[in-house]
Parts: sequence; C-alpha cells; structure tokens
Amino acid sequence: MAGGLLLSGAVAALLTTALPAHGGPSDAFTDPPPDKIVIKVATVNGSGCPAGTTAVAVSGDNTAFTVTYSDYLAQAGGTSDPTAFRKNCQLNLIVHVPQGFTYAIASADYRGFAALQSGASGTQRASYYFQGSSNTASKTHPFSGPYNDNWQATDVTDWAQLVWAPCGVQRNFNINTELRVNAGTSSAGKVSFMTMDSTDGDISTIYHMAWKECPES
Repeated sequence: MAGGLLLSGAVAALLTTALPAHGGPSDAFTDPPPDKIVIKVATVNGSGCPAGTTAVAVSGDNTAFTVTYSDYLAQAGGTSDPTAFRKNCQLNLIVHVPQGFTYAIASADYRGFAALQSGASGTQRASYYFQGSSNTASKTHPFSGPYNDNWQATDVTDWAQLVWAPCGVQRNFNINTELRVNAGTSSAGKVSFMTMDSTDGDISTIYHMAWKECPES
C-alpha cells in the first residue's frame, strides 16, 4: 500500500482536457503532460481504516484514483460501542506530477451500504486540502431512516472553486472522510449502521482528477 503507484500514458481531466493556467474550460488544449505520474501513500490514519484495510490504485486512463476500504463501519443503537457512532479516515498522499503541471480533485464518488432504523440518521462527509494550505473543500451528505440499501454520494466542484496544488513545490494531499450514525428516536435495542465496505467485496471510492498548466516562472 505504501509503495509508489506508477501511472503511464496520457493524462486526461475528468470534465475537460488539461487547461492552460490563464484560461478556462473553453481554452482546453489537446496535448496532455507526457511524463509519468507517481502517487505514494504517506500515511493512513483513523478508526475507519485500520492498518491493512485500505488500498489505493490508479485508473488505466489516468483520470482517477480509487481508494478501497474493507473495514469502514459506523453504528449506533442496541449494544453498539458508544464510540462506534463515528468512524473516520485520513489519507495523506504524495503526488508527483509532470513538471509544469498542477492538479485538483474535480469530483469524488463514494459508495457503501446503510441500514438505518426509522428515526435514525447517517452522514457521510469528506474534506480535501493540501499540506500547509488553509484552503479546504468539504462536502456533507445526510441519510435518513428507514433506509436499507446501498448508498452513493458524489462531490462535484465547479471549475472556479477547484483547490489546485501549488505550482513548483511538493505539498502532500490530504483526504479526510467520515461516517456518522445517530440512533435518534429509533426503537431501543435496534442497531443502525453505515459502511464504506460490503459483505461481498470491497467498496471503492473514486477521486477524479483535473489538470492545468502552471504559469512559466
């Protein structure tokens, strides 16, 4: 998990091709960064991602990377541990990009399963920021019981509001995710839970990347 994940081939943005630093989406150019990109996992911390339960992979077309969880579950009610209502995970990623380019997370797709009793509720939240920066993007998705099904949440950021990696310096990229479950007014003794995993396989969270050219120094 901690080893470098090597990407090869052309780099493409999720919503457009790579963009020059002075332009907007209508100024897209067709020549992507030719060099390879390397993503390394610096640290993984949190109650939702114990050691050995999280993995990172990169899509073949270089437009996205995927985080897979196998033990990410929050629950409340019944005999649940009082601390189990909230689980979180912080990923600290080292992203090496081709010289002269920068990147941002354009969107993120989260998936899991929820079993919420009537009167209970759940929340999925994520925030994104670069090391040393106060500019943080965050999104929250609420769910209400009764609910007993797979869930999906998508964070989409407008181009003008994307948080870009600073040009010319190496800054680790942090992704903080959180699941919360509140028993609320649900019947005593009944458990409600929300996962970012499943009984028949791992659930993947996909982060789609956008690219643009840095200004010449």
